[in-house]
Amino acid sequence: MLKTKDLYDLTHTKAAELLEGCEYPWQALAKIKDLILEIGRELPEDEYDQVSENVWIAKDAKIYPNNYIGAPCIIGHGTEVRPGAFIRGSALVGDHCVVGNSTELKNVILFDNVQVPHYNYVGDSILGYKSHMGAGSITSNVKSDKQLVVVKCGEEKMETGLKKIGAMLGDRVEVGCNSVLNPGTVIGRDSNVYPTSCVRGTIPANSIWKNNGTIVPKE
Repeated sequence: MLKTKDLYDLTHTKAAELLEGCEYPWQALAKIKDLILEIGRELPEDEYDQVSENVWIAKDAKIYPNNYIGAPCIIGHGTEVRPGAFIRGSALVGDHCVVGNSTELKNVILFDNVQVPHYNYVGDSILGYKSHMGAGSITSNVKSDKQLVVVKCGEEKMETGLKKIGAMLGDRVEVGCNSVLNPGTVIGRDSNVYPTSCVRGTIPANSIWKNNGTIVPKE
């Protein structure tokens, strides 16, 4: 359940070709910047404006004032970037997404219809189709001891060789308000996280993470 094919429907992202070549999604993190530059140069000029060097925004996107969009970045069709958003760069944002007020993005892939609408930090992460992070929920992408991130699934421990990994959210994941997703968290498709949770490890598909860390299947 850690594999890319188990987490994502790749028809909902411009990163499909990259992710198809990655058995595990975090293997794509180091390649996001180059991918955006490659895709950006081929985007149709009648659909996308290059608003600054290596920043491409769909003509029908809604970009509110008072935000920062750093390079490289692609903002898809119908997406909203609301006031106070801080997109630091290396952000591939899909179609019909919401990047909300005081939300910060860095080295991320957001599939289509992803919502990070209020006070979210999303770094070194991949968020699947229609996933949603409640207000104040964040991805923690560096361990407190600064050691390399290990992805844990039950008793299995997978060495990643990476110092920075946030969270891998499968399609249609719902993360409750004010939750923290610890480095290397993987959440399977159609799963929910209770508000104010501190999540680590792996949550299977179609499950619920409760406040005490208990994981139960959805009924």
